[in-house]
Amino acid sequence: MNNTANIARLMDVMARLRNPEGGCPWDLEQNFASVAPYTLEETYELVEAIESNDTQAIKEELGDVLFQVVFHAQMGREAGLFDLDGVAGSVADKMIERHPHVFGDRDAQTAGAVLANWETDKEAKRKAKAAAEGCALSVLDGVSTALPASVRAVKLQKRAARVGFDWSEARDIVGKIREEIGELEAEMVSCDKDALEDELGDVFFAIANLARKLDIDPETALRRTNRKFERRFRGIEGRLAAQGKSIENASLAEMEDLWNALKREEKASSVKDKKQAKA
Repeated sequence: MNNTANIARLMDVMARLRNPEGGCPWDLEQNFASVAPYTLEETYELVEAIESNDTQAIKEELGDVLFQVVFHAQMGREAGLFDLDGVAGSVADKMIERHPHVFGDRDAQTAGAVLANWETDKEAKRKAKAAAEGCALSVLDGVSTALPASVRAVKLQKRAARVGFDWSEARDIVGKIREEIGELEAEMVSCDKDALEDELGDVFFAIANLARKLDIDPETALRRTNRKFERRFRGIEGRLAAQGKSIENASLAEMEDLWNALKREEKASSVKDKKQAKA
């Protein structure tokens, strides 16, 4: 079997699922918009597999993401807009254009130089587009509104930082976070939902800014904390069950005591692992 046989097979599977004669009723009802949430979900599941360093899961989740691409391409083909080959050809052209240091004569010996060239080229395209459309160019042009909010926040902040609109030190942003929390607390007295949402958004934006300055991806950091919360909460459930108790009937004080115990144990284990790694 050659290296494209299974791609062709997958395309055939998708075409059959979308065939009005004997296809799947659910698949036939879908469109780009209805499939989009599943595409996003599969992408996040791939990220989770990567973060777990589970190679088998990575393979499976890559397949699920690929299926999403094939699904969209099939719908595009049916509408006479594009097909999978066109999608592949378009991205191949884009990658060749974006890597002139590989496919052309531009020099870039480091990853930093590659990114600098990339940003310069994208800036030139944004300027050309603005000129063609007769509109003013903004430093923030081209930052997609479809990105997750924290990802878009960091991208907006990076753009502003290019022209000097940035904090000098990460520790300075901590003061800004405290300021924004103070403003949020003040609004909590009024219980104005719009004002609370606005001030809470300012807190999140400042935290995203701190993450950027510390070179930490806020989405990755929050996913890590989500896993930590889940692990500890399940630990509380397990220890209560071992005592013959149900978490539904446990007091808050009992749960907090178990939480703190688990937290201390995790920290002690982490310190031990670090010492062993250095040994």
